[in-house]
Amino acid sequence: MKRVGDVVSTAQGLLVARCPADEHPDIGAPVIDENLDSVGRVVDVFGPVERPYVAVTPASGVVPDAMLGQKLYAR
Repeated sequence: MKRVGDVVSTAQGLLVARCPADEHPDIGAPVIDENLDSVGRVVDVFGPVERPYVAVTPASGVVPDAMLGQKLYAR
């Protein structure tokens, strides 16, 4: 498991997570939470190279606003 980052906001139905370092998951990577539940998939990586942001399309049943502040991981 690789740490994706913390969810810092939502935008247009997507989760936006801030990566802890310059490493980030690949686009299309499945994303899970601390309980190993599926959260969605990475659809974009953007922002500064040192600490990029990752946009995640939420899986069915995931409420984006309820995920604010949650830690996300990539499989």
